[in-house]
Amino acid sequence: MFVISGPSGAGKGTVRKALFEQMPDLVYSISCTTRQPRDGERDGVDYRFLSEEEFKKLVEEKKFLEWAVVHEHLYGTLKSDVEKVLEAGVDVVLEIDVQGALQVKNAFDDSVLIFIMPPSKEELERRLRNRGTEEEDTVQLRLSNALKEMEKMHMYDYVVVNDSVLRAALEIKRIIASYNLECCL
Repeated sequence: MFVISGPSGAGKGTVRKALFEQMPDLVYSISCTTRQPRDGERDGVDYRFLSEEEFKKLVEEKKFLEWAVVHEHLYGTLKSDVEKVLEAGVDVVLEIDVQGALQVKNAFDDSVLIFIMPPSKEELERRLRNRGTEEEDTVQLRLSNALKEMEKMHMYDYVVVNDSVLRAALEIKRIIASYNLECCL
């Protein structure tokens, strides 16, 4: 299990998509969220968009491998999704927040945590603003949270700077390939 996380605006989703173009046999675990879809996002493809009531019911039923409140919304990964892929012997990639990544590491010691880092704080802010999907107060909240999340990157197995999407994806591909090689030896 490979976990990609980092601050909002670091380019996690963009790097993950580039990685999957290079490694189509990987399986992406689709997270659940209570936030509203952004333009172009599709339910069941980008996220499973749930009501807060539906999400909390799954929490009560202990259906999540990890879950957290992020930017005032609930996010989580269903245990059943991950277990099904791992039981089939296939590598699974989770793209989740820092809180969730640390929960996964506690539950699965052999999971590999990869922190996506923006090249600079200025670039991070530029990316968040250029999205054009959030109001100013949301941008400020995401920037504040990003600084807190970056303080935890030392808890990860790898840190990948996303100064180029292709380069970052290739670096993660090498990380995954090295683990697969170790398993075969």
